[in-house]
Amino acid sequence: MQQKQINQPSAAFIAASWTAFLVGTIAFIIGLWNADMQLNEKGYYFTVLMFGLFSAISVQKAVRDQLEGIPVTNLYYGIAWFTTLLSIVLLTVGLWNAELLRSEKGFLCHELCAEFIFGHCCSKKYKRCKDFKGNTAVLISQDKQ
Repeated sequence: MQQKQINQPSAAFIAASWTAFLVGTIAFIIGLWNADMQLNEKGYYFTVLMFGLFSAISVQKAVRDQLEGIPVTNLYYGIAWFTTLLSIVLLTVGLWNAELLRSEKGFLCHELCAEFIFGHCCSKKYKRCKDFKGNTAVLISQDKQ
């Protein structure tokens, strides 16, 4: 049996994660609001943002669970990766065909990628904080010999 000790995320990490997530989300929505496109196009990009964010968090959770020895089916793991890549493809196709300035296209693409990272950090923070009974958590795993 092997014990692995993990420290609780610092308050600075938690604050930075949430601040970056909220600023990125608000910036994306403001960018959509100010973009010169029809409402259905704005809805498309917002849906891609939400779909991609959920997919990226699912991948992060599946990878984390596998590393912690929690069983994850190959089907779920594959679907999580597929949907994450699909959201990137949907954004790429949408921006390729959009009649937007290059700066607007770059901004929307940057914000979606940033949201993936910020969503990962916030999700990771919640999992770790939930595991704590004080200042540290101890994960116990059994090595198969």
